[in-house]
Amino acid sequence: MVTTNNMVINTFIEVYCQLNKDNLLLLDDIYHSDIVFEDPAHKIIGLAALHQYFGTLYRNINECTFVINQAVVEDNHAFLQWTMRFSHPRLQQGKQRTLEGCTQLTIEQQRIIYHRDFFDLGAMLYEGLPIIGGVIKHIKARLGQ
Repeated sequence: MVTTNNMVINTFIEVYCQLNKDNLLLLDDIYHSDIVFEDPAHKIIGLAALHQYFGTLYRNINECTFVINQAVVEDNHAFLQWTMRFSHPRLQQGKQRTLEGCTQLTIEQQRIIYHRDFFDLGAMLYEGLPIIGGVIKHIKARLGQ
């Protein structure tokens, strides 16, 4: 079972390292039809809704790539630490940005049934906006004193 789950996670990593607007059908290779996908801004239920979400996401960004830095698999759960590089035309004039995060996964029937991303939404979005970004960076700096 652990070996099978390791293979599921390896396939997941391969898909995410090559995912783009032209190959979103690869999501079908890794996700269960009843997938629950959560991040700090969304909760999506079902593979069709996930396809729609990713389709919209990739239409609105210039680029998005993932590097999986570490993966830990235990029974039917996995945790991944990753680095995302992305560019959005409305954030910092489309300059490439980097975000660190981690993902919790649950495997059922050799597919991912639950996917939850953890990352700093402020670092991803708000810090890239004019005026607001400067305020958030200032607040974070003050908290670190």
